Amino acid sequence: MKIYLVGGAVRDHLLKLPVKDRDWVVVGASPEEMLAQHFVAVGRDFPVFLHPKTKEEYALARTERKSGKGYTGFECFSSAEVSLEEDLLRRDLSINAIAQDEQGNIIDPYHGQQDLQTRTLRHVSPAFREDPLRILRVSRFAARFSHLGFHIADETMVLMKQMTTDDELQYLSAERVWSETQRALCTKNPARFFEVLRSCGALEKLFPEIDCLFGVPQPEAHHPEIDTGLHTLMSLTQAAQLSNCPIIRFAVLTHDLGKGNTPPQDWPQHIGHEERSVALIETLAQRLRVPKNYSKLAKQVARYHTHCHRALSLKPATLVKTLENLNAYRQRENLDKFLIACEADARGRRGFEERPYPQAQYFVDALTASNQIDTQALINAGYSGKKLGDAIHQQRVGAVKNMRDNNHDATE
Repeated sequence: MKIYLVGGAVRDHLLKLPVKDRDWVVVGASPEEMLAQHFVAVGRDFPVFLHPKTKEEYALARTERKSGKGYTGFECFSSAEVSLEEDLLRRDLSINAIAQDEQGNIIDPYHGQQDLQTRTLRHVSPAFREDPLRILRVSRFAARFSHLGFHIADETMVLMKQMTTDDELQYLSAERVWSETQRALCTKNPARFFEVLRSCGALEKLFPEIDCLFGVPQPEAHHPEIDTGLHTLMSLTQAAQLSNCPIIRFAVLTHDLGKGNTPPQDWPQHIGHEERSVALIETLAQRLRVPKNYSKLAKQVARYHTHCHRALSLKPATLVKTLENLNAYRQRENLDKFLIACEADARGRRGFEERPYPQAQYFVDALTASNQIDTQALINAGYSGKKLGDAIHQQRVGAVKNMRDNNHDATE
């Protein structure tokens, strides 16, 4: 029995990045031998075991053979005769096909170290094209390592395009698509994930609501970049700089979906795109089974981001109503996420990247002012039910009006 550290742990160690999870491959062993050493069997499709103390995963070396469609259509073969090189051959990228033995020696049969040095994402073998999930994985790695200068090898991109053309993506489950997307949203450069998908044609297949934004013009005075798809990715980049929260980043990604179905005769205006965006977010969220906390914020940002941009000129009643609809009086953190998304949208325009966004502070000031009202006094005065709600709303509006008037007086 020989044990090797494999995959991401070796790759990240060589890149001098923090190593989070460690996976191991066991060569020359049988399931019975693993159980005899008190490993716990957990693999359903192939022999995987948990270490009795560390709980890290140890998989018996295996090979795979394509037997059906999609990423699940494989037959796995595992035995004590399967070599480490055969096991590594089935992996997606050369940088993920490096192993390290118990003495610290590197085993690199497919030149992964060279690709690490040249910052290249390259497939290990032609079998890459048998698993459509690898399109998403490569796109995610491109996003994760973009800040290190990684690029996709031309021959790997050719395979990804062929896989898309062959319609293998239709066999991916919604859960796997969302899982990879969610992980991509957590990377340093999530926009790169969607750029790669678009380059190989997969964006149209998996995210048609986003793909159709490219080529749709916006008013140049407000959007010097003009193209809505470009603006979307620029905004996502800004969101990644403002916050690590993937929920905020998803909201920014989807905030302008409604511009994709604006009738061309109405371009470059997009009147009513806010509500159309909400409907498209619901469609996308249902198809990919997006968690509710993601879709909820996304729909709020889509519906009210233009309100936020016009905050300084909004009527106090409209501003308070927006705060109420955002549930800001009960969940302040929800407002904070909303405002970050709106700021990312405002800065996601060519030449606007460093522009101040005072609207966010104005919304916070309005919430603070309107939170000072004495609700208990209204209850003591006999208000209840709808009348109490209306009275609270009116007093909040009055507080915001006073705040606005005082701010106006202070600037004169």
